[in-house]
Amino acid sequence: MRICWGRFARSVSVLLLLSLVPSPAAAARLVAALGPEVVIGEPSGGYVGRLIVAPEHGPTGTPLTVTAEGLPPGEEFQLVWRTVDGAWKVTDAEYRGREYRAVAYEIANLKTDQTGRLNARFVAPEDFGFMHDIVLQQGGRLVTQTGFSIDMTVEIAPEGGPVGTPITVEAKGIGWRPLVNSWDLLYDNNFTGWISSVTTHGSARFTIPATGGPGVHILEVLHGELTFPYRNMQQSPEPDRPRWAIPFTVTADAPVLPPPPEQQARQNSPAQARQDELVAMPQSSGVGEPVVVVSDGLEPGKTYRLNWTRVVGNRMAGTGWQELSTVVAESEADGAGSAEFRFRVPDDLGGAHGLWIDAGSVKKTGRYWIIPTALPLDVGRGPVGATFTIHLKGVGWTETANIYNLVYDNSYIGYVCAFNSQGDVEIPIKATGAPGWHFIDLYPGIYRGTETRPNNFRIPQLTYALDHPGEDLPAFHFAFEVTPSEARAALSQ
Repeated sequence: MRICWGRFARSVSVLLLLSLVPSPAAAARLVAALGPEVVIGEPSGGYVGRLIVAPEHGPTGTPLTVTAEGLPPGEEFQLVWRTVDGAWKVTDAEYRGREYRAVAYEIANLKTDQTGRLNARFVAPEDFGFMHDIVLQQGGRLVTQTGFSIDMTVEIAPEGGPVGTPITVEAKGIGWRPLVNSWDLLYDNNFTGWISSVTTHGSARFTIPATGGPGVHILEVLHGELTFPYRNMQQSPEPDRPRWAIPFTVTADAPVLPPPPEQQARQNSPAQARQDELVAMPQSSGVGEPVVVVSDGLEPGKTYRLNWTRVVGNRMAGTGWQELSTVVAESEADGAGSAEFRFRVPDDLGGAHGLWIDAGSVKKTGRYWIIPTALPLDVGRGPVGATFTIHLKGVGWTETANIYNLVYDNSYIGYVCAFNSQGDVEIPIKATGAPGWHFIDLYPGIYRGTETRPNNFRIPQLTYALDHPGEDLPAFHFAFEVTPSEARAALSQ
C-alpha cells in the first residue's frame, strides 16, 4: 500500500538523488581497454561471413584473438564489444529497482585482406561477467558476431592475520542478468551480506573484519537471487554458476581494533545545488555540529528567521508522514543586505533538509544534508550475556537510507530503522561468544521497493561504499571484549 506523502514528496524530490549513473571509473576502464563508445549496429539482410574468438571464455585480462573470414575483400569494418550500463532507479525517496542500458565500445577499425579475412587481438576488459557479444559492424549494420564469456573471479587479501584484520574481498565479472547478478558472502557458514555491482560494471570490492578464534576460517561466495544463498547450485537451471570457499587463517597476534566512531571515515554528501539561494557552510555534517548559512539580497536592518524542514511520521502506522518547519536561527541583515545564520544541526533524520527564509514576496531556499554518525559503545567489555548499546544519530528516512543492518562476528542478526525515532537509533546487544574480541558492523541496505527479482531487501549491502542506491552512506564498526573470568562465572550460574 502506498502511504500518502502530503506535500513533502513534491518539495523534497529535487533534493534527493534520483538515480545513480554508471561509475565514471568503470566507464573509463572500458574506454581505456577498448575504445570509445559507439552506436550499436542493427542486423540487416542477414549475417555475412564468420567471426571466431579464442579462447571462448576467461577472466578479465584474458588475451583474446578474433578472426573473421568470408567477408568482402578490401573493405573496412568496425569490431565492437557489446555490454550494458547499470543504474539504480530511486525517485521521490522510493526504491524502484535497477535498469540496464545496452552500450557498445569500439575495439578496432579493421580492413579485410584480398581473401576476405581479418584478425585482431585485445584483452578482455573489466566488465560485467558471463556472455558478451563481439560484433563486426559496417555503416551501422551488424555484419556478423560471436560471443565471449567473462569468468567471474573472487580473491581475498591478506590470507591471514589476527582477529579484526581487515579482509578485502574483490570480485570481478559479476553478471547483470537474472541468476548471475546477486551474490552473497558467508563466513564460517554464517550469512554476512550481499554483494552488488550495478553501477561498477561487474566489479566489487569491500572489507570485513577477521573474526573467530585462531585457526582457519572459510569465506564462501554463492549466488542468491532471492535474498539468501542458493545451496544446491548443481541442480539449478544454471548449474554451472561458480562458487568459492576461500580460507583465512586467524593468528594469535594482538587484535586489530576499529578506530573510535568519530574517526571512522564518512562518505561525501551531494554538492551544493547551484540554484540554492541560501548557502550552507559546511554543506553537510552530523547532528549537533555548527553551521553557518549565508544569504544576500535582503532588506538592510530587517530581522529574518531561518526555517529548517523535517519529515515527521513513519511507514508502518498507516497515518503516513508530513513536512514540518521549525525556526533554527535569526539574523539581522547588514547594510549590504547580507545575513549570517548560525546554529547547530538539529537532532533529526539523515539526508536532505530544506532551508528557507521569508524574504517578503518570495522565499529564499537552500538545503542541508545530515550525515549518519555513531557514538562510542556505552560498555566496551564484560561477560557473556552483558548488554551493550550502539547509538546512531542522523539515520535517514528514504527506502534506501532508513535502515542499518547489524552483523555480529560476520553473522547477520537483524536490522534497525530510524524513521519513527527521527533518526535516533539505540540498539541493545547481548555479548556472546568465546572470551576475547568480537566485532559488530552496521551496513546500509535497501528497506523495501517495487523490485521482485533479485530480492535484496533488509540485508547488509557489503558494497555500500561504491554501489549503494540513492544516498552515499557510511558503515560503522565496533569491537566488544568478552572477559574470560567473568564469562566463566556467568556460565556457571
